[in-house]
Amino acid sequence: MANKRHQILVIGGGTGGVMVAAQLKRARGGLDIAIIEPSETHAYQPAWTLVGSGLMDLDSTIKPEKRLIPSGVSWIKERVEDIDPDKNAVKLESGDTVEYEYLIVAAGIQMNLDGIEGLKESLGTHGVCSNYVDPEYTWEVIRNFKGGNALFTQPSTPIKCPGAPQKIMYLMGDYIKSKNIEEYTNLIFATPGTVIFGVQPFRDELERYLIKYHVKQRYGYKLVKIDGENREAYYERLELPNGGDRYVVNDERNAAGCMGFVWEDGARHVVQETNSPFHAEKKGTQYVIKYDLLHLAPPQSAPTWFQKTKLANPDGVNQGWMGVDKHSMQSKYYSNVFGVGDITDLPTARTGAAIRKQAPVVVNNITRLMDGKEADCKNYKGYSSCPLVVSHNKMLLAEFGYDGARMSDPILSKFFNTGHASYPMWILKRYGLPFMYWNMMLKGYNF
Repeated sequence: MANKRHQILVIGGGTGGVMVAAQLKRARGGLDIAIIEPSETHAYQPAWTLVGSGLMDLDSTIKPEKRLIPSGVSWIKERVEDIDPDKNAVKLESGDTVEYEYLIVAAGIQMNLDGIEGLKESLGTHGVCSNYVDPEYTWEVIRNFKGGNALFTQPSTPIKCPGAPQKIMYLMGDYIKSKNIEEYTNLIFATPGTVIFGVQPFRDELERYLIKYHVKQRYGYKLVKIDGENREAYYERLELPNGGDRYVVNDERNAAGCMGFVWEDGARHVVQETNSPFHAEKKGTQYVIKYDLLHLAPPQSAPTWFQKTKLANPDGVNQGWMGVDKHSMQSKYYSNVFGVGDITDLPTARTGAAIRKQAPVVVNNITRLMDGKEADCKNYKGYSSCPLVVSHNKMLLAEFGYDGARMSDPILSKFFNTGHASYPMWILKRYGLPFMYWNMMLKGYNF
């Protein structure tokens, strides 16, 4: 068994790991840094929504990992088995141990296909697709869709890019309009959440598109089972806040011969389940929605191996996730350890944009510790953003921080209303953001 030692050790060669390592090298070129990452390739996953809607090729979103490892940084191409923070050591699956002075955990998030009964058996067949797993199959299912129920859903667990399950729905709505099969299609969005989006004015803008695409909405719906052969999705209803009963929300248009509905101010109305094709059939305590196309985000969690380490929260609502100070990114349990990205327990959306704001804070605090100072840079305010594509040529950019406060990029907001879907925002999504990701973020530029 071989032992190695590095001044700074980074677990994970995804967005967070590469970005932090590159920024550290820019800050202090002589640092001894190593990244542990087993994958040969690196994917720009935010573009997979576009792949799943036929607007981008998968190959253009993937590059070799070796081209992205920052110059002067060692690449340990192995998997982690365990972390012993008391000994400042990481154990690899090979049996080797890597010691460190400072540790950065950027191990990301894992898909738990066993988290929903029937998901593993159905995914990739019977019209069950996911941009999180195989966006090319999503596009195959969409382009072969001739009508019926197109069901879009997500789990009750935290997920990366929480807007992704609805982005593909809007793009499907745009697609069926272009193919003139709207009247033969029911778009259904079922979520365990209680609103389409939690931050204004983005919620109002998205609701405009729910109306435009005649989306049937189901709130408080927790997916528990998929019957792929019979094309049925089983849900349990969660208790809504304050005793609410707005589980079912429909627009005013007749779809596939079904009665439409209105609510409150004349735009919509909450209704009880019926036997119409886009409503759920109640079976015992569960509600069953038949589908012709089912797109979902799988249940997700911190990696299984990490949940067993002393860096993971041992209990509570964030059990298993990495416990960090929400402003400094420093571990709650070990002062020479920091977390970045999806693995952390930060109360904000897990996105690449969030990492862009987290990385400089981690770099600042590690260099402070090296200089004998406290890690007292607490500049991370929960910033995250979600580029919500609503058609083949329009997007809005939802930016927010802790407690749902809207936060706007000072440069973009001077020229655009980012809360309104527009063509310039689409250009940013399709061309600007991928360019910035590959050529600026992963190369350590802080902007």
